Amino acid sequence: MYLKESLDNILAKDPAARSRLEIILCYPGFHALFFHKIANSLWRKGFRTPGRLISHIGRIVTGIEIHPGATIGRRVFIDHGMGVVIGETAVVGDDCVIYQGVTLGAGAAARQGAMSRDTKRHPTLGLGVIVGSGAEIQGAITVGDNVRVASRSIVLKDVPDNSVVVGVPGRVIYRNGERVAPEKPQEDVPDIEAQAIKSLHCKLSELEGTVRELKSKLKQQGKELEIFKDKVCPELAMEDPASSGINSSVELKAVDEDPVDVFLQGAGI
Repeated sequence: MYLKESLDNILAKDPAARSRLEIILCYPGFHALFFHKIANSLWRKGFRTPGRLISHIGRIVTGIEIHPGATIGRRVFIDHGMGVVIGETAVVGDDCVIYQGVTLGAGAAARQGAMSRDTKRHPTLGLGVIVGSGAEIQGAITVGDNVRVASRSIVLKDVPDNSVVVGVPGRVIYRNGERVAPEKPQEDVPDIEAQAIKSLHCKLSELEGTVRELKSKLKQQGKELEIFKDKVCPELAMEDPASSGINSSVELKAVDEDPVDVFLQGAGI
């Protein structure tokens, strides 16, 4: 029953799958879950070292590391899978899809060493969660049902059901199909890239303001020179502003919706 269900699930979710035989022979995600089922059975019966050994063999064969203590639901699909790491206390719900390079890690708890042993340190994924390639979900957090985690995102806090998470650190941008207001960034994990862009954007705005001020002064000086010419030296012709390389007709136009502002609002800063 488990074998047939797993094979049918991969056939349904992966357009590259052509037959059950192909999956059995060529899908490392399928192999890794098979190894885990054996290792987890030994682990729960108290045979910890044999369980770790089976898990290690599975890691060598598939490139996917699943701790035998992890709880994996039904119809879980690990696509490609190279570099996937699932920690000891992680829980993966039914019908989840996990792509290559994903880490379900312990986060800060891993730095506590033996002090955190036998405690919940790894994330829990709800039903139908899809985790994009290279994403990291760290700590004893809960990712709700039907959540989509974008590739390369780093998720450090709980995610509600039916959400889309993107970025570093991960932030919810859609919930129940609707765009949500920008979240306040976490103070302990700042979005360094967004802050750098914000700083550059502020400096650019200051420079634009300085250019506007200089252009305004230049225009005023031009008018004063015209008045002086008419009163004192009417025979002199004022130099064409275009010949001096200054185009006074050029104006800095305000942009209705600055893409940089849009990005910064999405980053929550």
